[in-house]
Amino acid sequence: MKKTFLSLVVTTGLIGTLVTPQLTYAVSGSQKIEQQLNDLKKKMGDSQQKANSAQNEINKVQKDKQQAEAELKVLQKQIEESNLKLNGLNDQIYTTKADLKEIGQQIDEVEAQIEARDELLKSRLRLMYMNGTVSYTDVLMNSTSFGDFLDRLYALKSIADQDKRILEDNQRDRTSKLEKETQSKSKLDQLSGLYEQQSVANADLQQKDKEKHVLIASLDQKQQEQEKISDDEEAKMIAFAKQQSSLMAAKRKAEADEAAARAAASKSKSGSASSSGPLITPSLSGGKFGYPLPRVAPMSSDYGYRSDPFTGVKTLHKGIDLAMPNGTDILAAGDGVVIVASWWSGYGNTVIIDHGGGYWTLYGHIRNGGTVVEKGDTVKRGQKVAEVGSTGESTGNHLHFEVRINSEPVDPKPYLR
Repeated sequence: MKKTFLSLVVTTGLIGTLVTPQLTYAVSGSQKIEQQLNDLKKKMGDSQQKANSAQNEINKVQKDKQQAEAELKVLQKQIEESNLKLNGLNDQIYTTKADLKEIGQQIDEVEAQIEARDELLKSRLRLMYMNGTVSYTDVLMNSTSFGDFLDRLYALKSIADQDKRILEDNQRDRTSKLEKETQSKSKLDQLSGLYEQQSVANADLQQKDKEKHVLIASLDQKQQEQEKISDDEEAKMIAFAKQQSSLMAAKRKAEADEAAARAAASKSKSGSASSSGPLITPSLSGGKFGYPLPRVAPMSSDYGYRSDPFTGVKTLHKGIDLAMPNGTDILAAGDGVVIVASWWSGYGNTVIIDHGGGYWTLYGHIRNGGTVVEKGDTVKRGQKVAEVGSTGESTGNHLHFEVRINSEPVDPKPYLR
């Protein structure tokens, strides 16, 4: 009996090893698609992370660029002031050189006066030498009368005073000449020194100005590189979303087929009729959508090429911007399935709805916490999906609305009614 029981256990175990793998790998079509969707979700997450990283780097570069441009403006103002100082010093140097020239002319005149006085004194000395030394006492004693005495005394005094004055004038002129020369040369040296210092400072400012221009050019290049990465990742995410949309449609069909198969199996077993119809994505009627806001809003930016408000580079604006207050309801433009409900690169918080037939609508710059649908939700035309905000690359509260056909943006205006 024990043998028989043991044989039964072993046999059962062997059967289990054969049956278990078959059960393990008996994965339905919808489950396989779900696995593909999970793999795709991971790829989309990686791509979104790279796009976010590139956008963060762009924001940092833009901030550094703004700071560098502000510092450049300060430098250019300082250069302007420095040039004005140099011009002022140049004017002072020119004036001082003119003063030195005038002082030189004055010195020449003083030299002429000194030379004339020296010549007068030399002439008198020559006369005294030729006529012999005459005593002032002898001159006075040889007076013929008291009046003559006084006249001779006054004459001698005048001669002595004149000689003294000549000597004093010569000494004063020589001193004045030296003072004026010294002052002018000192002023010229001082101005030349100031000019040299200002020239050095100006050269330093010019060098800093050049470095700032180089830095800004480098930041521009870095920004362009990051924008290229961001654009590439956006293209990848669009491709992933397109693939995701196809997989989700295939999954819905597989689930409907499986439900129909189960119903058929159940019917054949029980003889009772039951049905489970597939989820059908509403088709687009006439290629027209409903307005994505509760009321018509002013269009702040049209579809087409424009200068990017952040970079200044002329790029394609892939949708239209509808200016509305923060928190305004955003409505689904048509029936469809939400394939994106997350941060989407420069669009900020974004919702993308797949309407079938290759038609998508995109709603960008949604306020933080303003998304009210999730990926995979089925929505109806006019249903609230989000609220207006200003996230991502946005300069104010508005809805960025796009229509895409086979993932390519088209002018959305003809599709609105």
